[in-house]
Amino acid sequence: MRISIGFQKIEELEAILPLNFFHRLDLPWEAAFLAGKCFVQYRQKGGTQRSPLPGFYIGAHAAIADMMLLTRDVNHYRIYFPTLELITPES
Repeated sequence: MRISIGFQKIEELEAILPLNFFHRLDLPWEAAFLAGKCFVQYRQKGGTQRSPLPGFYIGAHAAIADMMLLTRDVNHYRIYFPTLELITPES
């Protein structure tokens, strides 16, 4: 979801995504490594993107930090991050 493009200022976005509910976290080194490994699998399976997709970083970060992930892209995360607990529309 590309939410930030709908706002002119970061303060406007922060007003609707309060810090006490939405945490901002740096990408852990381990998550970057895992995202790279999953991207290699994606390419080996015929994926055409030339650089890691944002979903790889998001999934890896959630997996490394033992967080649940809210998504509509169920198949992508189940394939590359099978241990990740997903919150989905069908949940």
